[in-house]
Amino acid sequence: MFVLDTNVVSALMKGDAGVVARLRRTEKGEVMIPQPVVAEIAYGIERLPRSRRRRVLQDRFDLLLSELPRVPWDDAVSGRFGQVKAALERRGRRIEDFDAAIAAHALAIDGVLVTANIDDMVRIPGLRIEDWGRVR
Repeated sequence: MFVLDTNVVSALMKGDAGVVARLRRTEKGEVMIPQPVVAEIAYGIERLPRSRRRRVLQDRFDLLLSELPRVPWDDAVSGRFGQVKAALERRGRRIEDFDAAIAAHALAIDGVLVTANIDDMVRIPGLRIEDWGRVR
């Protein structure tokens, strides 16, 4: 199972050819979007002034949401979130809450996080990562 980070969903919405091609090579049922990514993208769109660009991005986001299932934020995700935050803090390596939450979603379903945020995410114990922007 592949769990898409915010930067990957954003790349899909912008039509990044490499990311779109990689998604096309993946079975539809193997790709999910975690709830914190939905929140981050919704916030990003809402911040934009009313314009054609905003409408286009909203339409593309709505299409992705209609095609890709979400990873639910359940007790397993919350437990993983606590583990991730505590483990990194013990090592003096804090992480943003949304990054920890997105990683927790991938960990909770034993998925692979697809992200361009390699430097931050590689610090999370047990998290498997792929960067579809680098794989052509």
